[in-house]
Amino acid sequence: MRKEYDLSGGVRGKYYERFAKYTDTLVLLDADVAEVFPNSRSVNTALRAIIPIVRLRKPRRRKAG
Repeated sequence: MRKEYDLSGGVRGKYYERFAKYTDTLVLLDADVAEVFPNSRSVNTALRAIIPIVRLRKPRRRKAG
């Protein structure tokens, strides 16, 4: 970030509620994953490729507690 950018008066999460209203799902990617999948289209393509595998897996039962 450039030195001339002054974000000291910024408020974290200021527009979060407004953004969340118009977004179905927000998924945050770790930096190493974002390097490989730089946009939503590439992420969706990869996830669609593994959907058949996930559907074949038997669901696990969760332990209570």
